Amino acid sequence: MKANGTVIKYGDNIDTDVIIPARYLTTASPEELAEHCMEDIDKEFVNKVKKGDIMVGGANFGCGSSREHAPIAIKASGISCVIAKDFARIFYRNSINIGLPILECKEASEDIDAGNEVEVDFDTGVITNKTKGHTYQAAAFPEFMQGIINAGGLVEYLKKQ
Repeated sequence: MKANGTVIKYGDNIDTDVIIPARYLTTASPEELAEHCMEDIDKEFVNKVKKGDIMVGGANFGCGSSREHAPIAIKASGISCVIAKDFARIFYRNSINIGLPILECKEASEDIDAGNEVEVDFDTGVITNKTKGHTYQAAAFPEFMQGIINAGGLVEYLKKQ
């Protein structure tokens, strides 16, 4: 499986309250959550994000509360993958559970700039910055985790088993 998209980039310590502010947690609708994704840090996010875009963050991406709403909002906004130096553990697990592909890669996080065109090969973990002509190696997901992501999340994966 591959993803191709334009990069929207953020820095370190992007917490779940920034990804989806608590005032919008009264809904579980992915579409409604997507309408408010990143609005406290980037008011233009919802207007500039396109289906397939790739989000790049720094260290400790997804820190804060354990809400599943955060990766749901990112996925529903159209983001095809999140790349970061590293992720808060609960965000990492929630992302897999809802079928949002995420990759940890320090080099990619540091070198990729907003607006770059990036391709991600989830089978190999290779990230290609088409704009700069650079490649980076992230760890590929084990086959069972790829199955969960490809199914659209843990619930859908279990339904198919």
